[in-house]
Amino acid sequence: MEDLQQAVLVERQANILIVTINRPDARNAVNAAVHTGLGKALELAECDPAIRVVVLTGAGEKAFCAGTDLKATARGESNWPDDPEQKRWGWAGFVRHPISKPIIAAVNGFALGGGTELALACDLLIAADHAEFGLPEVKRGIFAAAGGAFRLAQQLPQKIAMEFLLTGDSFSAQRALEMGFANRVVPLAELMPTAMAIAHKIAANAPLSVQASKRIAKGIADGKIASEGDFWAANKREGAGVMASADAREGPRAFAEKRLPNWQGR
Repeated sequence: MEDLQQAVLVERQANILIVTINRPDARNAVNAAVHTGLGKALELAECDPAIRVVVLTGAGEKAFCAGTDLKATARGESNWPDDPEQKRWGWAGFVRHPISKPIIAAVNGFALGGGTELALACDLLIAADHAEFGLPEVKRGIFAAAGGAFRLAQQLPQKIAMEFLLTGDSFSAQRALEMGFANRVVPLAELMPTAMAIAHKIAANAPLSVQASKRIAKGIADGKIASEGDFWAANKREGAGVMASADAREGPRAFAEKRLPNWQGR
């Protein structure tokens, strides 16, 4: 497995933990090393009372996260760790891994597919003005199975969310701000200073009060969000059919061959 310390960088600044997906040459795509590194970073944040806020970002200026590392998949590598407990954290070690500490996404570039799903799993979102979001999975014969299919409809007005889910179209950082998906949109040079300023403001508050407020708002109990249970069950049920379909094989093949897919509906 790729070196965990290289795939995910973890830095402490006072009471803030900065977590960086560090695979810029792969557009910060998620492989097994990233999954484990992100999951362990969240565990560290949750267990260390000195850490009050987490800031998640990507290395470089182009991509926050490009989703799953499809090149690793093509090489026959698993993008999931072997450890069963780490698998329970969900995709990227993150999407089914709620913690009490607030998480701010500092989106430094495009965040399509899994990148948007990481953003959906965070509590606040600061975006660089060139960032781009979207769930294009339906264009590839699959669906946003890392929480995107239900979280987007929870965090945006439903009809707007349905348009993006069903068309697979992307949306800009400015549009994200207008829809309430982003808290701030700033030039790239101001991204981390803005995220850190908000993190420091949160960290200055009573930590137990902040953590209780997040757990209540999110419905977190015993490390789970109970209200999401039925959605994850539906995810698994629907995924069994969709992911095994001919269309799920055709979509990535057509994308790789740079042609329009020939959908069969089976």
